[in-house]
Amino acid sequence: MGEENSYKHISAEEFLKIDPAAVTLVDLREPDEVLIGGIEGALNIPFSGGFSGLDTIPQGKPVVVICRTGNWSEEVAEILADRGYEAASLDGGYKAYKAFLNEGQQEDGKPEDRKEEQQKEKKADIKGSPEVAAIVDAKNLKCPGPIVKVADYLRDKPEGTTIQAEATEDAFASDIRVWCERTGNRLDALTMENGIIKAQITRAEGKEQRAVAAEQNGKTFVVFSGDLDKTIAAFIMANGAAAMGRKVTMFFTFWGLNILRRPEKISVKKTFIEKMFGSMMPRGTKKLGLSRMNMGGAGAKMIRGIMKKKGISSLEELIDSAKDHGVRLVACQMSMDIMGICKEELIDGIELGGVSTFLGSGEESDMSLFI
Repeated sequence: MGEENSYKHISAEEFLKIDPAAVTLVDLREPDEVLIGGIEGALNIPFSGGFSGLDTIPQGKPVVVICRTGNWSEEVAEILADRGYEAASLDGGYKAYKAFLNEGQQEDGKPEDRKEEQQKEKKADIKGSPEVAAIVDAKNLKCPGPIVKVADYLRDKPEGTTIQAEATEDAFASDIRVWCERTGNRLDALTMENGIIKAQITRAEGKEQRAVAAEQNGKTFVVFSGDLDKTIAAFIMANGAAAMGRKVTMFFTFWGLNILRRPEKISVKKTFIEKMFGSMMPRGTKKLGLSRMNMGGAGAKMIRGIMKKKGISSLEELIDSAKDHGVRLVACQMSMDIMGICKEELIDGIELGGVSTFLGSGEESDMSLFI
């Protein structure tokens, strides 16, 4: 496996020839990555947890280290070699290993049982196989679309209803696991097949879910900025929280009020200064610029074009979705008075509030963000 105080590089082809009983396999990827694409018999020590977990690696066997792309495994293999282990790093990591399997380049004579087992996707939870009532197609949707679609479908379904949700966004594997944990629903299985992540979920409304609902776990967002990119981020998080059944309040103040303005000019009585403010500020979401590289508005148009091309919901669609899912949109009355914005100029579905409204929402929340 290598010389003293050095580690060896091995290819995916060489890795498949290794007898797993003769080595210790160490997988540095995160638990959710291992969940949908694990390697049989590997010891999971997430790289993000630091190096303390390396102390659990048994002595007496060569060690093969795997990560996502091979970079982290090189570092850890070198550390292990310095500690006296006979260590090797898988070149290209799990990505190269998976690509090699998919290309069908395995040599003849290897144990077929092991190859088949390595290509199987790992189950998230073994609690039986309930009958699937429906397939929720969330493929090609971008965050928070898949989670929102699953939540919408299950919201009015009876306890015990089992569905299979299918998505193509990589983040869905982690998101659906956390969503189930926090909403009390049960994740029966999580697999990946041909680039499609499949989650089998059973609707649950027992003691666990009622306990979750009783927590003070609302979310409050103070939207101070009127930048397009920051606004998109705020509404993505708000929609995600609403999909988890959380009470969400978005409190818009100062420049954030421009997000709530109607795009058309509204005839209202104003002072000269108020009219000047109104003419200089963007009217509505379509006029918002980027916080970086706005380039006179060209940057914002480019971002919108990229979002449309990649199937990401527009800011306007995110706002509509937030309102549809009960997100509370509050405009700061004091800031409106200062900036000369009248209630008639705001889009539908907006309520007016002050500092007590914000503080009351914050006291019922476990997270408050200033954006």
